[in-house]
Amino acid sequence: MAKQNSLIKKHVRKVQLFALGLLASSLFTLQVNAQEHYEFYTGVRQLGMGGAGIAVVNDETALLTNPAGLGKLRDYFVTVADPEIEVGSDNSAFFATDQQKSFTLQEVLNQARNPDNIGKRLHTKAQVFPSFVVPNFGFGFLGKYEMDAEVTEANTANFDVRYNNDFAFVAGFNFRFWDGRIKVGVNTRVINRVNITSTLSAASTDLKINDVAEEGIGIASDVGLIVTAPWDWLPTISAVVRDVGNTTYDLRAGLLTGAGDSRRPAPTEQSIDAAVALFPIVGKRTRMTWTAEYRGVLTAADEEDSMKRIHTGFELNFRDAFFLRGGMNQRYWTAGLELAIANYQLQLASYGEEIGTGPSATREDRRYIFKFAYRF
Repeated sequence: MAKQNSLIKKHVRKVQLFALGLLASSLFTLQVNAQEHYEFYTGVRQLGMGGAGIAVVNDETALLTNPAGLGKLRDYFVTVADPEIEVGSDNSAFFATDQQKSFTLQEVLNQARNPDNIGKRLHTKAQVFPSFVVPNFGFGFLGKYEMDAEVTEANTANFDVRYNNDFAFVAGFNFRFWDGRIKVGVNTRVINRVNITSTLSAASTDLKINDVAEEGIGIASDVGLIVTAPWDWLPTISAVVRDVGNTTYDLRAGLLTGAGDSRRPAPTEQSIDAAVALFPIVGKRTRMTWTAEYRGVLTAADEEDSMKRIHTGFELNFRDAFFLRGGMNQRYWTAGLELAIANYQLQLASYGEEIGTGPSATREDRRYIFKFAYRF
């Protein structure tokens, strides 16, 4: 027994050193790239809190945000429906007029080359994540559609578009050590990805996604860590290794467009995110969360803008029924609200995304998110 305890302590010490090393490297690597950062998954709660989530996630979205967060669940959750819509401020009027056209490539081009919209970023995103989770285990199905498009003032002949359509089945596990103070989680995702990252002609008249998209199926995995000290405010450090070993989409051709027979999406490179968090108790039934996160430790040297990877946020939780959130996503404010009554959730958030080309040419794209969920 003494030998077994010694081995357990040795293992725990190694995990602690690994986490501290990741945290240190994230905090002291402050170089950051001249393009918008795209994540496989971001949710309304996370974006309301400045985009920070890996150290604080405690619901079904842990499957995608940080699988170690499955160890924070206190009960089971079955999410039946949770539609989430996100619209950029430059695209809000177009979306309100005709939602379907906001998801059609040629109609987005027609809108983007309208003289009133030259130089504006048109952003639309929609996703659903029905799932089943219990403490330390869960699975779910993600459907996500996202489009960013623009005809720039610098070159009105070009139509810059990034389109991403992911369908993914994900399953995750968490393992608890030292009475749950250390949580190590892992997920596996099977992804069908349809992708466009191109500069097309702004004079196009019959653009179809099937004609220009890349498509393929891949298998990905993330490994997450949460270490919580047994002190007041529960100081926590966390790290997630995303797309372990890189994710490729060449398992087989995709299911939707037929493009995978000749065109496959580019691989997703492995990356590491790291974060810290505190959880002070404010009142008898009021709790608070503070967190700071640094994204993409492994590729930080490719960046010029040191703010693009920094995310900080807070949350006030009143009786597990009303939540007030805020923070800083990169260099822009964020805010969010949630009302949770019985089996229903209503969540709202707004955040700014950095789409500029560097620290001397910053540019904000303000976005708004709405989510309604039914779960039990």
